[in-house]
Amino acid sequence: MDTELRTKDQLLARIRDHRAVVAVIGLGYVGLPLAVAFAEKGFPVVGIDVDARKVDALNRGESYVQDVPSARLAAISGQRSAASDQRSPIVGRLIAVADYSILAQCDVAIICVPTPLNKTRDPDVRYVIAAGESVAKHVHPGMLVALESTTYPGTTEELLLPMLTKPRRPGNKETRDRRIKASPDHLVTLSPGQDFFLAFSPERIDPGNQRWVVENTPKVVGGVTPACLEVATALYGEIIERIVPVSSTQAAEMTKLLENTFRAVNIALVNETAIMCEKLGIDVWEVIEAAATKPYGFMKFTPGPGVGGHCIPLDPHYLSWKLKTLNYNARFIQLAGEINSDMPRWWVEKVAAALNDAGKPVKGSRVLVLGVAYKKDIDDVRESPALDIIELLRHKGADVRYHDPYVSCIQHNGFEMEGEPDLDAALAAADCAVVVTDHSSYDWAAIRRKVNLIVDTRHAVG
Repeated sequence: MDTELRTKDQLLARIRDHRAVVAVIGLGYVGLPLAVAFAEKGFPVVGIDVDARKVDALNRGESYVQDVPSARLAAISGQRSAASDQRSPIVGRLIAVADYSILAQCDVAIICVPTPLNKTRDPDVRYVIAAGESVAKHVHPGMLVALESTTYPGTTEELLLPMLTKPRRPGNKETRDRRIKASPDHLVTLSPGQDFFLAFSPERIDPGNQRWVVENTPKVVGGVTPACLEVATALYGEIIERIVPVSSTQAAEMTKLLENTFRAVNIALVNETAIMCEKLGIDVWEVIEAAATKPYGFMKFTPGPGVGGHCIPLDPHYLSWKLKTLNYNARFIQLAGEINSDMPRWWVEKVAAALNDAGKPVKGSRVLVLGVAYKKDIDDVRESPALDIIELLRHKGADVRYHDPYVSCIQHNGFEMEGEPDLDAALAAADCAVVVTDHSSYDWAAIRRKVNLIVDTRHAVG
């Protein structure tokens, strides 16, 4: 047992001294802020991404993620950490590579790859599988592997664990290590919690949020074994103020899905409330503000054109899919998804009705969409309801244009569109403006003066 504990103790010592080399796999809006947070604490960090453009940009100190300014990135790129192991070929506090073989020199591998849905709205975990298989080729004694990608409960133990414990040919270090058990045909098997450590810790990145960032957002962590949890908690505790340990990786996976399912269901509720209030002739915004004065038992959500981003439109479907495999129908999730996904169509019908009241048909009318990012003050258009609104209006024959101070061009379902560079000119030429994203930089009073017909999905114009 003492020899088994040495692997854990040695890794914990490297984590405490900030000598542990941390690899972050997937350098998008989740992985890059995490890599920067570790590097700024003095850890030697390796970012791994298959996109050569991202790798080249990061090694030049240039950021492509809005929440990580280039000046912040440049300050930690190509600088050797004073706490780093002088024997390590990892020469910078943050370097980026496209080659997974560097994992052989790393103490930690954190997987932050996308987990989209496929065309049938089922989980697409191919990126997790690809990253896991690559890590499995280089996993070694004393290594921590953590998954942050949002996924269904059981992924860590059902997909990653078998990859990492699959018998394989030993490396030179493992050949010399008597703790690693070899089979008669000279294959070795690493044991979780003894030889290596496996955990799940869901990302909680909120793009554009300046108040809650990596360092001060509580971090949920679940380990495959108690030792795995101990090591993962120690690592994240070096950069994050509060760690929330849970009993298993499944509990950690479920936590993330509950968080975003909660939001999806409540957004659907308030979206349907908006529809009901219109039919009843009631101002939904007055009702929401009045309800929000209750000091307990009510949390304010607001209606809008639908839901966007990588989390809320997708994550509940991971849970629903998993439950279908257990012969259970997650009715709340399915209903919320139907309501939220139908909101763009509802708003397009309101545009058509507004134009009709003004004596204009949708076909041939110039409709200006204001904002295409999925929420205000960011440049992210993933799953944005604005894309569906534009597509539906185009199908009705409208001459659709858009303006967004953060998004210069969009691509969606086979069409491409560039944003209008001159907002004043675009407003002057529009028969109708549709407020989809309420960016703070918009002067709503000026917009109201410059266009006669406005459909406001965000209650921004007032």
